[in-house]
Amino acid sequence: MADCIRLLPEIISNQIKAGEVVEYPSSAIKEMMENAIDAGATKVTVNFVNGGRDLIQIIDNGCGMSPSDARMAFECHATSKIKELDDIYALHTFGFRGEALASIAAVAQVELTTRQSDAEIGTKVVMSGGEFISQTPVAAPIGSQFVVRNIFYNTPGRRKFIDEKHTQLPNMIKTEFRRVALCHPEVAMELLSDRSPIYSLQSSSLLERIIGIVGPSAKKNLLEVGVETSIAKIEGYVCRASAAKVRPDQYMFVNGRYFKSPYLNKAVAKAYEHLIPNGSQPSFFIYLTVDPERVDVNVHAQKIEVRFADTDAIWQIINAAVRETLAKTGSVPMMDFDAEDLIDIPVATTNISYQMPKATTCDNYNPFATEVTPSSGKPSKSTLYDVAQEFDSRTTSQDFELPNTSEFDYFDSEQAEQYMELESSVDNSISAVHYIGRRYASLMVGGVLAAIDLTRARERILYDRYLATLDGGKSASQQLLFPQSLTLSEAEYSLLEEWMVDFAALGFNITMRAGGVIDVSGIPSELNAESVDTTIYQLLQTLALPHEVETMRREQMALTLAQSGAAGRVQYSQAEAEAIAEQLIECKEHTYSPTGKTIMTFITLDDIQQKLS
Repeated sequence: MADCIRLLPEIISNQIKAGEVVEYPSSAIKEMMENAIDAGATKVTVNFVNGGRDLIQIIDNGCGMSPSDARMAFECHATSKIKELDDIYALHTFGFRGEALASIAAVAQVELTTRQSDAEIGTKVVMSGGEFISQTPVAAPIGSQFVVRNIFYNTPGRRKFIDEKHTQLPNMIKTEFRRVALCHPEVAMELLSDRSPIYSLQSSSLLERIIGIVGPSAKKNLLEVGVETSIAKIEGYVCRASAAKVRPDQYMFVNGRYFKSPYLNKAVAKAYEHLIPNGSQPSFFIYLTVDPERVDVNVHAQKIEVRFADTDAIWQIINAAVRETLAKTGSVPMMDFDAEDLIDIPVATTNISYQMPKATTCDNYNPFATEVTPSSGKPSKSTLYDVAQEFDSRTTSQDFELPNTSEFDYFDSEQAEQYMELESSVDNSISAVHYIGRRYASLMVGGVLAAIDLTRARERILYDRYLATLDGGKSASQQLLFPQSLTLSEAEYSLLEEWMVDFAALGFNITMRAGGVIDVSGIPSELNAESVDTTIYQLLQTLALPHEVETMRREQMALTLAQSGAAGRVQYSQAEAEAIAEQLIECKEHTYSPTGKTIMTFITLDDIQQKLS
């Protein structure tokens, strides 16, 4: 039988290898950006056209290459990063395999223009499908520029595959760009799509770079993490427990290199256990510094998987570091063995007589009463102004569970029955609305005296209005004199696209831009223009939370807008009080706000008689 084993031609070998190293256009961008960083660049610009299928352009101001190095760079396994195998375990660079440029050149048409600082003229190398075409001297700035055209043009199967993924390619590129950008905040970076800017990041601190990537809304929710041990140094930021979401931003780096590790991600998630809702996850940006000899980065062709010699110890360090950070906010209990500044507790001594304090009880105590008269044990009502103060002193925390109908704020069980009879017997006609002051008004409802909280009433009115809008109506919109631009994370941007019809129905006029940027030129008529950014971020956070049924999402959207529209009012006019009272009575539910707080309370003849007796 004839011999059948033979060596593949180098071009075919490189084309096969390209499928591992350069899976998508985004992979090529990642590799060339990392090369630019390794070359000492302080500025890197990335431009792509048609998701990178037609054109990829990477420009850096790094050290550049000599003519011979520029030609050699496209040979397989040609690298300046290592000289022997042991160098892999002392890496301080992104690249080391010497495969990336050869793989890219094997499946695309590539031009490299480069010049070193001590050279008067640069060089231009042209490759096509892995074959050398030409090399000529050219005028060029210091640094390197790679132009990659028609990627996978000579591998039809791979080209067809990425053509089918065309809608996902820009997001893939943004993902890879963010990963490299977060590794090196000291390097200015730009990302453009057909020369339209997506990201424009200046050299900055780590926190500023994170905010530049995920948006300004993240700033108030980021907590700094920092701990150093003999095994690893942990730095970075994690989010507050209250800012956890369904699609979080999660990044982990080791020695300046992005990597994926579901196992170590669980170390972070475990620190948030019982602090965040099921289905939500925390955002984090964690940077590990580990002895290069204790970590193996030569695991995956795309270098996104690593192996640690001390994996379990690093898991514990990360978990402890995040827990300590959360504990500083009061989210997680933390034991403190430092005795400094502790309260001095007196120690019992002999020959001293101690007297037990006398205990007193009130058999008629009612926890739901605003005031108890010791002699009678009966709740004591005061003037309407006192009732208003009672409204104001009640909790302002948001509790989305409606109260039990048997629970009342002011009445004992006998009065509760009277209250229920009263509420069912009066009609909805109102008269004699009188603004008391602050956020309260008195009025006659069906001939019975009542007091209302105008802010909570307004919240109920707006809630019902927005809920009706989301069920098929349309809300009035007010145009902003100066449109506001907001930067969203990728997850927030996708959510907004998904729910754009509902945002428009509510009265928002939003234009989607590249790079996660949106322009807001119109808002619901009841919304304060100063709270536009906060309200939109809150709405997107609400949409990201898991809900059993779709109507719950709409209810939470309506609630968020209603609270935003009603918040901040401390004074009302007489005309406003009358209008709110009239609109409230038209609501199906006018006793409780959407969050279960009392809007209206009746003042019976018994109450008046008791007060005046």
